[in-house]
Amino acid sequence: MKIAVCIKQVVTREWQLRVNESKNWIRDQDASFELNEPDAYALEEALRLKEKHGGEVVVVSAGPARAAQVLREALARGADRAIHVESDALAAADAFVIADALAGAIRDEQFNLVLTGLQSDDQGFGQVGVVLAEKLGMPHATIIMEVQASDASTGPGQAGLRVKRELEGGWFQWMSLPLPALLTIQSGINQLRYATLKGIMAAKKKEIRKVPFTSAAAAAQKIVSVYFPEKGKKTQMLPGSPGEAAKALVQKLRDEARVIA
Repeated sequence: MKIAVCIKQVVTREWQLRVNESKNWIRDQDASFELNEPDAYALEEALRLKEKHGGEVVVVSAGPARAAQVLREALARGADRAIHVESDALAAADAFVIADALAGAIRDEQFNLVLTGLQSDDQGFGQVGVVLAEKLGMPHATIIMEVQASDASTGPGQAGLRVKRELEGGWFQWMSLPLPALLTIQSGINQLRYATLKGIMAAKKKEIRKVPFTSAAAAAQKIVSVYFPEKGKKTQMLPGSPGEAAKALVQKLRDEARVIA
């Protein structure tokens, strides 16, 4: 099974966020970065599928030169090779541009399965995976909690997936998909492995193929403003008798706060 895993480099959670001069993104020049956590679970699932069914795991990232850091980390964890769509313009690009860049890099590879994390820790839109599936013409399923795969060796026309999706209210859904397919993986689907010294040394010899960013896709979304929430306390006294105050409170909860009908 030939599996592609799309990964993203994001700012570490411990870093003190600062808004940039344009007030439309964070100032990341002096930030520290790490592998996006949901993508780490997607990588782990790909490695487990490879161990069970054989094949190859290829990690793919679209981002500036610094994104090579997370590609090396993924190679150290066990991925076989990497593809890097490198451009500074991708550092804060929207989901449509990123998906187009990834699609251009992996379309000719003929992957059986493409995995992404459910969403990124920085923007959190959860859109890259599903947009990428549409651009590749693949069936897809989201919020995956378990993957059961069968390959062509089980018989003619038997290659496919059975996956478990997380729904709202504690419900789950099992569904079947033909291959090739794309899945967006939910965090917590498995237990993550970490790079060993042997893996780190081996990663130095593994290929990272750089692909130029040639996408002509226009951004469909724009971040207008980024700011920290304002903290404040507002207290309003309701005059009158307890009955009058209660009546006024109910009215405000219904008409202003709209928390009751």
